[in-house]
Amino acid sequence: MELRQIKYFQMLGRELHFAKAAEKLFITQPALTKQIQQLEAEMGVKLLERNKRSVQLTVAGEYFLEEADYLLNHLERSIEGALRRSRGELDEIKVGFVGSAMQHVIPDLLVRLNERAPQVHAALEELNNKSQIQALQKDKLDIGFVRMESVPQGLNKKMVYEDSFSLVVSAKHPVVGSGFKSLETFKNDRFIMFSNDYSQEYYDNVMGIFNDHGFRPKVSYRSVQANSIFRLVEKQLGVAIIPTSLANGVDLDLKFIPLAHLRQRTRLYAVWSAKNKNKGLALFLKLIA
Repeated sequence: MELRQIKYFQMLGRELHFAKAAEKLFITQPALTKQIQQLEAEMGVKLLERNKRSVQLTVAGEYFLEEADYLLNHLERSIEGALRRSRGELDEIKVGFVGSAMQHVIPDLLVRLNERAPQVHAALEELNNKSQIQALQKDKLDIGFVRMESVPQGLNKKMVYEDSFSLVVSAKHPVVGSGFKSLETFKNDRFIMFSNDYSQEYYDNVMGIFNDHGFRPKVSYRSVQANSIFRLVEKQLGVAIIPTSLANGVDLDLKFIPLAHLRQRTRLYAVWSAKNKNKGLALFLKLIA
């Protein structure tokens, strides 16, 4: 089996079209077909169901595509690690996070990492919850910080921060002058919500707030980015409910109203793959209280 055959299968598994995959691989379609046939013969398993009209992955093909993504990403990272060591450079840990994690958790962890394990370099990438989980499963990240109560099998998690919610309104909203009494005051307002693509569990948690107050929100916009939500609220296009920690450092014409009296809480979790062998990750995990 050759590495290029796995790369060819990876591309074909994504495109599910021989001509398109061959074009992106800069090879001819017959050459791609031959390589896939040789890969299947070598493995002794059928990876694809194909006819004149369509190409579909078999059950074995779906499994192998996931493993191929992981293996090729891991190989790339292993080569990067070897190159760093040949140059006498530091170990690296790739960290994903949702925006609110940067308010409290990530900066403190980086300070402790610098103090206790300066040989480990952290590469940061802000991603939504779903993208982090996918990156962890494919070995593109070492650890993620997500707002998800449940994670897929094979991933470990640890709660690192619990937060209350706050209501965010334009500083020009009438309630700013009259004073906040109850969320029911806003039942006729339009709401800007974090999309359930951000996290279905988080979305359901926020919807529970509205259920407790006896109304369903009129949703005008959805987004997975806090900054987008803030900009829309500032322009008086709606109001929003957010994790309280997101209010820190926001320099916009907004008013944040704490909802700490509500029963709902949102939790931030550190998540990592159980089979990750990065020594930098082991050191990083020790810093999480």
